Amino acid sequence: MIDPPRADPRRVRSSSSRMTATASGSGTPDAPTSPRGMSSARISLGKVLRPESKNYFLLLGVTLFLVGLGLVMVLSSSSVESYEAGDGYFGLFWRQATFAMIGVPLMLIVSRFPARFWKKWAWMFLLVAMGLQLLVFTPLGYEIGGNRNWIEIGGFTAQPSEAVKLALVVWLGLVLTIKQPRLLEWKHALIPVIPFAGLSIGLVLLGGDLGTVVIMALIVFSALYFAGVRLRYIAIPVVAGAVLFLIMAVTSANRMQRIMAFFGDGKGDYENADWQSTHGTWALANGGLWGVGLGNSRAKYGWLPAISNDFIFAAIGEELGLIGAVLVLGLFVFLAVMFIRVIRTSDDSFVRITTGAIMAWIIGQALVNIGVVLGVLPVLGVPLPLLSSGGTALLTTLVAIGIVLSFARERGRPTPQQSRRSPARRPQSSGVTR
Repeated sequence: MIDPPRADPRRVRSSSSRMTATASGSGTPDAPTSPRGMSSARISLGKVLRPESKNYFLLLGVTLFLVGLGLVMVLSSSSVESYEAGDGYFGLFWRQATFAMIGVPLMLIVSRFPARFWKKWAWMFLLVAMGLQLLVFTPLGYEIGGNRNWIEIGGFTAQPSEAVKLALVVWLGLVLTIKQPRLLEWKHALIPVIPFAGLSIGLVLLGGDLGTVVIMALIVFSALYFAGVRLRYIAIPVVAGAVLFLIMAVTSANRMQRIMAFFGDGKGDYENADWQSTHGTWALANGGLWGVGLGNSRAKYGWLPAISNDFIFAAIGEELGLIGAVLVLGLFVFLAVMFIRVIRTSDDSFVRITTGAIMAWIIGQALVNIGVVLGVLPVLGVPLPLLSSGGTALLTTLVAIGIVLSFARERGRPTPQQSRRSPARRPQSSGVTR
């Protein structure tokens, strides 16, 4: 005789509990209160509130400190100039603060974009930036100090060459990453990098802004270096760029005058060709060790042109002294260390090349600006990143740092392709044979 199948005691208990709950009027238990639903909610919330890496916060912190210090120094150094222009003591400061209030949130937004976003739109960014640079040769463009490198639309002024620098670093990262396996061949190492980069630099050079051209050339050579291109291949465009630099310097009376003043012909002629450089040195000397105090600069009373822009380091040295000047140098060194840490902790060629190009842009431009103020370089007319007045330069620099912040966020996180390739974990056997 065959025994009838026995009922599973677990099913009996589950059915009796549901019947009891229905009879008592409590209804069926809600799904979200189940342990599985609560676990899913914790996982989703953990993705949103996942802490960023230490590199992210250190890079963000030093950037915000430099922006804040820059606003203070712009207010101090530009108050007299703004008052004489009829904008009150805070005219130039409010404009710079407005760009900072736009730039900092924009930097944080950019830091959320993945690297694949920049790879997808790199070509478009470069073409649009080059199109904007062409506008300086239309009636929208205007000239300052012999350089036709600005446009004005509806009372709003901008410097398109800053956008070209930003697009160039992303484009170089993409192209050199694609060509990474074949960079040992000179054709693939230099083409199409040199033609397209040369075209973008040439558009800026046509406007006469030799200082920006020097920084852009530094960006290109640094990207080639971080991509692993052989140094003898890089030497070819370096020599060509040096020859072009000499030609542009000789063909401009203004540039030639500044270069000759730097090398001794006119040195000490502080009322003419050497005015700006000499008065910048005097401002630094007046500051001494501790400075004359914040807001007490004497050079800003018409003695030092562009003191809130190209020569803001002289204002820092005069008001904050040698201590303040060394602090600024230390902050840029710390910023460079953060860039290097992002490069070293990434195995993505695009991240390394793009971050290296951005580091060359920001740190290289800072060293050039400080070298001009100290008198070790001729006057080139490049601002001090994050500190000098200038809305377009501040916005593009913050966006560039935002790109590096996005790389710092993605460090150690698997890409969607890696997640799809990773095999699903199998449940471990409990050792019970069923």
